[in-house]
Amino acid sequence: MTAVAPVRLPRPAGFAPRPAPTGGAFTKYLVPEVVFGWGSLSEAGWAARRLGAQRPFVVTDAGLVEAGWWAELAGHLAEAGLRATVWQELTANPKDHEVAAGTERYLESGCDVLVGLGGGSVIDAAKAIAVVASNGGRILDYEGVDKVTAAIPPTVMCPSTAGTGADVSQFAVITDTTRRLKATLIGRALVPDISITDPRLLTTMPDDLAAATGLDALTHGIEAFVSRAAGPLTDVHALHAIELICGSLRSTLDRPEDPAARTAMAQASLEAGLAFTNAILGATHAMSHQVGGLLDLPHGVVNGVLLPHVIRFNARSAPDRFTPVARAMGIDVAGMPADVAAEEAAAAVGRLAADLGCPRGLAELGVREADIDTLATTTLGDACLSTNPRDADSTEIAALFRNAL
Repeated sequence: MTAVAPVRLPRPAGFAPRPAPTGGAFTKYLVPEVVFGWGSLSEAGWAARRLGAQRPFVVTDAGLVEAGWWAELAGHLAEAGLRATVWQELTANPKDHEVAAGTERYLESGCDVLVGLGGGSVIDAAKAIAVVASNGGRILDYEGVDKVTAAIPPTVMCPSTAGTGADVSQFAVITDTTRRLKATLIGRALVPDISITDPRLLTTMPDDLAAATGLDALTHGIEAFVSRAAGPLTDVHALHAIELICGSLRSTLDRPEDPAARTAMAQASLEAGLAFTNAILGATHAMSHQVGGLLDLPHGVVNGVLLPHVIRFNARSAPDRFTPVARAMGIDVAGMPADVAAEEAAAAVGRLAADLGCPRGLAELGVREADIDTLATTTLGDACLSTNPRDADSTEIAALFRNAL
């Protein structure tokens, strides 16, 4: 396949970025070194070398091995004079005990730099292994914000899906198998040193994974834009990601070999990641983490079910923020009241999710009425809820879950 340039679209008509903070306020913007483009996996060996690697530890999964990407990466590492140890004992939604096993293998191997080759599960696991290897204890000891105090080993992340943004984010999400929920770790220590996005890797994604991760990226863009912690640096990435996803996600399923659509989705995932790692997220993710932890479900699919309900909930107190979102989705909002634009955005998300084969409600995924009170209670402890644009108590969260059944 021929190389395809990153997508550069014009700024949406009528978009006015919010002003930078004044009067002593300031923002921090965390971002790794980013390598982006068709064929960029070839840079992985030299990237690891720049971080001081002699024996890289590669975390991946069986699907990436079968697709041939691990073999290609091994060749690039060898070209840089590096001999890697590979570990692939992972399942979807990485578990606490899997992180413990991976950490043990890493420490035994005498490796230095960690390289993640895969989707969000792989990259989150690689981050978690780095945390425990350097900070000790169990990965769940670091649940919450800024709990990682010692520096972690250098990391290079190579995403194979277009959605999670884990390769640029300060997040890691690990399933607590005892409490049956997803524990969220947030902190600048978790931002990878180098992110390498090669859109070629997306060509081997199954359709269901492309759909799920695309919906996850869309949720990142929307929640980051309306977040209480959003700002001018995150807004531009969030809106452009939404625009790219709404213009390209369906095409990646209809024409999976289309390099332009794959490149657009790779860029959308990257930009949504840059937005949400700095603006954080909202109620959709806080709720989705609980459902995914309880039932071990694909994260993006759960987001696709929940997001329209959360948009409607948030729009009742902050409708103006959804007008630019609706515009970025391709909706003509000229002269449209903000609350109507928000409803149009919610409906458009629902149509997209349905087109991609997403279930109509949580009940189809196995959530029961009897689960709702527990899900609502654990949602309140998720860090992502703190930046949701509207406050929500357990009764309101429970009502959202019921609406989404």
